Amino acid sequence: MLALLKTIRETIANWWSDFTLQTKLLAAATLVVSLVMSGLTFWAVNTIQQDAQINDTRFGRDLGLLLAANVTPLIAEDKRQEVAQFSQRFYSSTSSVRYMLYADDTGEIYYGIPFWEAEVKNSLTIERRIQLPEDYAKDSDKPMVRQHMTPDGSVTDVFVPLIADNKYLGVLAIGINPNQTAVISTNFTRDVTIAVFITIWVMVVLAGVVNALTITKPIKELLVGVKQIAAGNFKQRIDLPLGGELGELILSFNEMAERLESYEEQNIEELTAEKAKLETLVSTIADGAVLIDNNMQVILVNPTAKRIFSWENDEVVGCNVLHHLPPAVQMEVSRTLYEMASGESESAEFRIALNQPTQRTIRILLTTVLDVQRESVKGIAITVQDITREVELNEAKSQFISNVSHELRTPLFNIKSFIETLHDYGEDLSTEERQEFLQTVNHETDRLTRLVNDVLDLSKLESGRTYNFDGVDLGQAIEQTLRTYQLNAKDKGIELIQEVKPPVPLVVGNYDLLLQVLANLVGNALKFTPAGGKVAIRAYQLDAKSESQKPSPSVRVEISDTGIGIAIEDQQAIFDRFFRVENRVHTLEGTGLGLSIVRNIMERHHSRIHLVSEVGIGTTFWFDLAVFE
Repeated sequence: MLALLKTIRETIANWWSDFTLQTKLLAAATLVVSLVMSGLTFWAVNTIQQDAQINDTRFGRDLGLLLAANVTPLIAEDKRQEVAQFSQRFYSSTSSVRYMLYADDTGEIYYGIPFWEAEVKNSLTIERRIQLPEDYAKDSDKPMVRQHMTPDGSVTDVFVPLIADNKYLGVLAIGINPNQTAVISTNFTRDVTIAVFITIWVMVVLAGVVNALTITKPIKELLVGVKQIAAGNFKQRIDLPLGGELGELILSFNEMAERLESYEEQNIEELTAEKAKLETLVSTIADGAVLIDNNMQVILVNPTAKRIFSWENDEVVGCNVLHHLPPAVQMEVSRTLYEMASGESESAEFRIALNQPTQRTIRILLTTVLDVQRESVKGIAITVQDITREVELNEAKSQFISNVSHELRTPLFNIKSFIETLHDYGEDLSTEERQEFLQTVNHETDRLTRLVNDVLDLSKLESGRTYNFDGVDLGQAIEQTLRTYQLNAKDKGIELIQEVKPPVPLVVGNYDLLLQVLANLVGNALKFTPAGGKVAIRAYQLDAKSESQKPSPSVRVEISDTGIGIAIEDQQAIFDRFFRVENRVHTLEGTGLGLSIVRNIMERHHSRIHLVSEVGIGTTFWFDLAVFE
């Protein structure tokens, strides 16, 4: 039962919610008017009923007095038969009297209409008495009147005391029927009022239902549809079988939604294509790119920026960029970003050194993104350039200029000094002294030649010059290299060792370039190996069981020494141009170009130069060359 009542309540609530505000106000106004009119009607009916009761009371009192005046002498003389006859004629002559009862001074009924003697005292000798009201006065000369309700309506009771010669003889009780005309009139009025009230509300309910089904519901559907269209849901349609103006309005709405959906699909395709082009372009550029809005929320980020800032595993799009930038970057650019977002500046540039996640130097360019009218700031474009290599090259170039300047100045100064001495004091010098001076000048000239040759060799290798590759006899190249450095090794007390495991096949290469590689590697080994050390050149063909065996057969060449070794932090940069290990120890001369030349030559031979080194133990350089077939 409770569930049913709950369902009915919810149904009424939903039905009521379908009404518009105007309909609800109209219903409320109708309810108020109908209640006021019904109240006035019932008040009028009640007033009529009260007037009728007053009239019945007056009529009953007058009728009681009249009847009492006629029967009191007869009762005093104990002429009850005449009293009965008179009463019967009086009862028969009017329809207003419901009953007539005569009781003696003790209250015992001795005659009544429509009660008779035989009915008053039946076989059981039950006596019937009048129960007079408590406020009934026997010595009063005025009758007492009251009313009581019966199944047939309200009855007016009139109690008239029977007094003769100031002696109380009993009481006459008369029941007066209500005025039938007034009763019928009031009942009819009440019934008509109720019928009108019910009819009005039935019409209101029906009008509300019709309004909800034919007007309110379509309007609500249109309102929902318009909100959906405003929210960007152009798939919204209204399916209501209505005609007239509302039907035309719904049809026009559906047509509008279809056109908007078609336009949206076209725009989405165009925007998607443009976005794909933009993302492809941004993702392929070498620099990092980050696009943020005025609230510092990331809109777009390319893979390069993710790599530089280590965002590969983070979802930064839609997040505040300042929460994900490295601390060093955040400290530098935060204030400028907020100034650009507020329009105080249009661009800025920063150069920041990062220690985490890796050591690198970056350049950050900030540029505002303006609207079409170039009046308001829509976002900020952040360009991130990894200039670590550039910084290293600039540092290396600066070091190279310093080294070259030193290398050039020292031999030029020596050459100039000895030549000036020979020029000014040549006649005073002995032949041995002049020979010694000329030998020194020759030595310094050789130093200049080597420096110039290294620079020219590296320039040629990086210029894309074409070299001829043919079969090269590594044994011959190794022999020539050892002959070249044999005297130098002997002077320094270093043992040169040749370990060539025959047969060594011819390899694909350029003899002059390979000879230059061997010369550079052996020269470096001698330079960094102290007296009493060893420098070894090995060459052997790799067998099939070697882990480094390539698809085609190859020959490995190793140059090992027992020198000072190379620190781990230097092994990555040892082949860069202008880098010199001796820069760290400041003991040996050189240009820092030898190993860079070696790397370039190996790249020309489609190979790579490798090294294994330990500080204080020694270093081994090795590379593989393809067998000439």
